Amino acid sequence: MHAPPHPGEFITGLYLEPNNISGRELAQKLGVAASTLSRILNGTSRVTPEMALRLAKSLGRSPESWLTMQDAHDLWVARQHVDLRNVRKLDLKAA
Repeated sequence: MHAPPHPGEFITGLYLEPNNISGRELAQKLGVAASTLSRILNGTSRVTPEMALRLAKSLGRSPESWLTMQDAHDLWVARQHVDLRNVRKLDLKAA
């Protein structure tokens, strides 16, 4: 199965590199520290709801799409590492 890209990888490949824009320049447009954006671009930090709002205004796409992309990536990573063999289904009565 193919890993969904981290939003930082997506931003770099679709917006920054093709347009010859630096992370520092984008950080300035977003109103965040360059180090904050750098962690996202490097995939070591998540896109938060606040950052999703900033990205939506600066780059386009909806804030929900940025968060969905982050969630898809996080879920894929979790599936690679979480051991569910000892998790059992709870037997619930219908409400």
